[in-house]
Amino acid sequence: MIPVKNIYYMLSYSFQILNEQGYKNVQTEEFHNVAELCASILAKGISFQLKKGLGREYIEEQNVLATLGGKIDISASIKAHTILKKQMICVYDEFSVNTQLNKILKTTVTLLVKADISKSRKKELKKLLVYFNDVDMIDVHTIDWNVKYNKNNHTYKMLISVCNLVIKGLLQTNSNGNTMLMDFLDEQRMCRLYEKFILEYYRKEHPEIKASASQIPWQLDDDMNEMLPIMQTDITLSNHNKVLIIDAKYYLKTLQTQYNTKSVHSGNLYQIFTYVKNKELELGNQEHEVAGMLLYAKTDEFILPNNEYKMSGNRVIVKTLDLDCDFAAIASQLDGIVDSYFELS
Repeated sequence: MIPVKNIYYMLSYSFQILNEQGYKNVQTEEFHNVAELCASILAKGISFQLKKGLGREYIEEQNVLATLGGKIDISASIKAHTILKKQMICVYDEFSVNTQLNKILKTTVTLLVKADISKSRKKELKKLLVYFNDVDMIDVHTIDWNVKYNKNNHTYKMLISVCNLVIKGLLQTNSNGNTMLMDFLDEQRMCRLYEKFILEYYRKEHPEIKASASQIPWQLDDDMNEMLPIMQTDITLSNHNKVLIIDAKYYLKTLQTQYNTKSVHSGNLYQIFTYVKNKELELGNQEHEVAGMLLYAKTDEFILPNNEYKMSGNRVIVKTLDLDCDFAAIASQLDGIVDSYFELS
């Protein structure tokens, strides 16, 4: 189990805005579950957003008006017999706070108010809901999370990401149809956070190396690449002629079992080997060294992988990262990977 405090640190690397002054006191708070943590972050983030003003957009409205405005919907007006009342149905654009992003915020906060969080936190969230009176609720199952951010709404990016964690990662439905919040993020959501945290940690703490989530082109003998999957790495670290490709894996069970024998997940090993060999060929005749690493989040299993293999001239490393410890120890583990491979210290 990962301490909730470490979830905050992982989020703070994934979303650098959490390192700004207004969020500093979150680090000193104690949270008994992830819902409490998310509620704290949203409470502070929404308060900051309210000071700037809730985002607004031109939204198409259709209403019965006595004074004409916008575009008259003659067909609808005839059907509704509004002309008998000297009114017409008009379609017009209104500069409104009832936007998709504000709907997501309101819906998430409303869900958190019903969750297992402290009374003081619930009171804090309820005060914020007053400012969303003109914003509608939204069905959580119909939310389109593919939001395009621009200079007008970029301040919502972290807030919507936390909302996504709450709605997609913390919500579950009971057999009786009631919705409740789980005590912890599910495996899929934690996997994405785990990947992003490691990438952003290396970007921030190790500027001497290049850290990216880059794509590796297939090294083909001809131009036929139809239906080939994209090779998208979780983390690629490079320094001069050395490249380390890291595949970050967050599973409840680190190893697979077959005939009572435990082994590394075969699909994970095939994938990292494919990445390494295609990157090796991409670099061609220039001086280089390419290695791959499967970095699993440590579980409570008795047997955990900590191996290094030499495969067709390349190193493939399999190891675990312990997240159930003080964050300084987590940082030390990540630093050790860089120091060991790139020999920078």
